[in-house]
Amino acid sequence: MKMRLIITATISITAISSVLAQGDVSRGAVAFRQCAACHSLEPGLHLTGPSLSGVIGRNAGKAPGFRRYSEALKGVEFSWTEKALDQWLENPDKFVPGTSMRIRPMADVSMRQDIVAFLKASQATGSIGKVKNRMANLKQAPPEKRVTAVHYCPDAYQVTVVTGATYTFWEFNLRFKTDSGSNGPLKGQPVLVGQGMRGDRAQIIFSTPSEIGTYIQNKCTNE
Repeated sequence: MKMRLIITATISITAISSVLAQGDVSRGAVAFRQCAACHSLEPGLHLTGPSLSGVIGRNAGKAPGFRRYSEALKGVEFSWTEKALDQWLENPDKFVPGTSMRIRPMADVSMRQDIVAFLKASQATGSIGKVKNRMANLKQAPPEKRVTAVHYCPDAYQVTVVTGATYTFWEFNLRFKTDSGSNGPLKGQPVLVGQGMRGDRAQIIFSTPSEIGTYIQNKCTNE
């Protein structure tokens, strides 16, 4: 039975690949990783950009639930076809002048065709090439990441977490963000998230903007 399932899956992928002769689905899955930071393939899961689930055939600037389209893209009247996606990837600002989509123009024709083939295959099967959402669920953040207080001390922030540990960041290196989505932090329990650079930069994620002001105290922890 297991062998039959493997053979069936292989035949399905081969059939799709033959239809999408201009692009390679497997290579497209790899190339799409650079897109996955801003776009999911899950219906309704919008990140920086709209979900690309069902994008082929969808009216441009009209993904349900996505409200951050540029005025330029809101004003266009076309549907996303394979050709339109190829032109978009080649140079978004040239295809739709004034768009807020800021990516480096993709001059590699094969890579563009591979990504389009991957999107079409994913849409056709509902399973092939599904990219896992890499955003952590902040509601499950451990005690050492859950913030209890933020003190502003001349040119620095001192951040205290549930375990009692306090971390100091130069004011320019600490960002304050909000996430009201399903993966965002619990109300009243902001989370400290690292941001690389050898641990000297970080961001605090709040559930709502109103929480930010209530947490920041204008004094040093040792006063």
